[in-house]
Amino acid sequence: MSKPWRLQEITYKEVKEKKYEVAVLPIGSTEPHALHMPYGSDAFHAGMLADRVCERAYEEGAKVILLPTIPYGVNRNLTGFPLTMNVDQKTLDAVVRDLVASLEQHGILKLVLFNGHGGNEFKGLLRTLYGRTKVFVTLVDWWKVAGDVRDAVFEKPGDHADEMETSVSLALFGELVHMEDADDGAVHPTRFEAINEGWAQITRPWHLLTRSAGVGDPRKASKEKGERYIEVTVKRIAKFVKELSDAKIDKTFPFREDWNV
Repeated sequence: MSKPWRLQEITYKEVKEKKYEVAVLPIGSTEPHALHMPYGSDAFHAGMLADRVCERAYEEGAKVILLPTIPYGVNRNLTGFPLTMNVDQKTLDAVVRDLVASLEQHGILKLVLFNGHGGNEFKGLLRTLYGRTKVFVTLVDWWKVAGDVRDAVFEKPGDHADEMETSVSLALFGELVHMEDADDGAVHPTRFEAINEGWAQITRPWHLLTRSAGVGDPRKASKEKGERYIEVTVKRIAKFVKELSDAKIDKTFPFREDWNV
């Protein structure tokens, strides 16, 4: 049975009878995730978590529509690994701009970019779009939403294909995760203390940084930990989507009406 919040599954007959306030666009990437997780992990995370968000928001009365997932992301620094599929940020931005224009044409004036890949940087695009479209565009990096509970759930948080990301994967698509192949996710330090401490930044060439594209030890991961983290994340984002759906776009939007300058 089709889900009424999934655009890919519903018909024109259903769409023309509804008024949508918020569109959610999942965006991932196609890249290696260590030895134990699939290349599509970021796209799976974004699409599946956004689906759970939209389901909960829809059940709470939000007028929300889930758009198909964009499966490619900005991966230039992972191309040292075979079959990493890269699109430049300007290309990704152009696709999102065209989709924003489509939404504006169809009268949907609120968009959530549901980002699943740390290499995708949309803040510049948000600034570029401001004043050039009627669509209110907001960005959610899903893995940041429950950052305040991360250390309470996971023993060894890392950066990529780590305990957190692996646990979420086990909860969402565990049949594609091969824990028997997981390694320690060790990284190769640079020669510079400033870079190792993080206050001097570089683009990290991952084939030199890591053994297998993983950063952080995933071997303590579990489905149960993933579900705990997902529940907090989905609950918070769904609340935001519902509030966004209910909000009236007026001259002070998105700011509160009861504040005098």
